Amino acid sequence: MRGLERIPWLYDAGMAPFERLGMGRWRRALVAGVHGRVLEVGCGTGRGLTHYGAGVTLFGVDPDLPALRRAQRRAPRAALAAARAEALPFPDGAFDTVVTSLSFCSVDDVPRGLAELRRVLRDDGELRMLEHVRSAGLAGRCQDWLQPAWTAISGGCRLNRDTEAAVEAAGFRIDPATRIARGVMRCLRARKATSAAGAGQPQADLRVVGDGPGE
Repeated sequence: MRGLERIPWLYDAGMAPFERLGMGRWRRALVAGVHGRVLEVGCGTGRGLTHYGAGVTLFGVDPDLPALRRAQRRAPRAALAAARAEALPFPDGAFDTVVTSLSFCSVDDVPRGLAELRRVLRDDGELRMLEHVRSAGLAGRCQDWLQPAWTAISGGCRLNRDTEAAVEAAGFRIDPATRIARGVMRCLRARKATSAAGAGQPQADLRVVGDGPGE
């Protein structure tokens, strides 16, 4: 079973009402003011790629080729490639900003994925994330109970991850002044807590989907 999030047209149809009800505002807040070389990890069908300003050299990766083809039609100026968060095909310090949007719930190896984000980010760069997280109390226990079935149905999403704690454990410092928390949603900005050397993680085979912006 591919799961709902692995079927691009079905994922887009399911997300459309949420975009109108507020997800579009979350996405715009996530990327407001970014500039320079920007990488969106887990760009999916490209719903987030349409919110970047003109002063951005935009790259995106996702492991799912059908989703990337739809993303390329939606955001033709972006350079897109098939790759996993755990093995990004870019050199150390390549980006001014790294962005993830509703994607780290589906990353198989979160510590390794975050280490890769840290590796490709400049030492003075910024990580921006929009993710859903585990709730506290009874709601969180319900998420734990639903987790196995939901992961199978959705195609990989985990409802009960503590993504903020994982980000800090990976060597980032979250900026509390820019953090937004509403229900299970978190929009945050973070920077490297210390100067990073190259992580030396293996790189994925690069399959470029379409032409992107020039250097």
